[in-house]
Amino acid sequence: MLGIIGGSGLYDLPDLEFVDRVLPDTPFGFPSDEITIGRIDGREIAFLSRHGRGHRLTPTELPYQANIYALKQIGVDRVVTVSAVGSLREDLPPRTAVLPDQIIDRTVSRPRSFFGEGSVAHVGIADPFCSQLSGQIADASVAVGRPVAGAGRISASRGHSSPPRRNRASIVRGDAQSLA
Repeated sequence: MLGIIGGSGLYDLPDLEFVDRVLPDTPFGFPSDEITIGRIDGREIAFLSRHGRGHRLTPTELPYQANIYALKQIGVDRVVTVSAVGSLREDLPPRTAVLPDQIIDRTVSRPRSFFGEGSVAHVGIADPFCSQLSGQIADASVAVGRPVAGAGRISASRGHSSPPRRNRASIVRGDAQSLA
């Protein structure tokens, strides 16, 4: 099943044929909202609003681990996240579908792993995105006339604010910035 996590402004999928809503409890607590399960063109989809319906959770309050764990619990094997991010390059205009292939994690004060506290694992993150799924998203974007930029770096920084203008280039070093 495909999981879709909607960012700011995306609180439901209008074309989703409703089947069920679930709110799984996980070892990390509850996800940010109920997960809506449905179908689009016959494909089973699980949709989760990252900030909760009504945008009630700030980036620093999001239960990232619970969100991913809950999706996995209900059978999701691939996840697409849709985010409103800021471009750090002039050649990436608004509404461009940026398909990153790398992450620069500049977040602080939040767990960065599902492991720890007695559970040890080494997980490689050299290639954090699925190239097959990125290719399918690129093809679909082109089919509807949306500009696409691939092989980008997304820089995730901690919530609510951007670095001062004069420090941006030295702090961010990415193609697009996401508040996490």
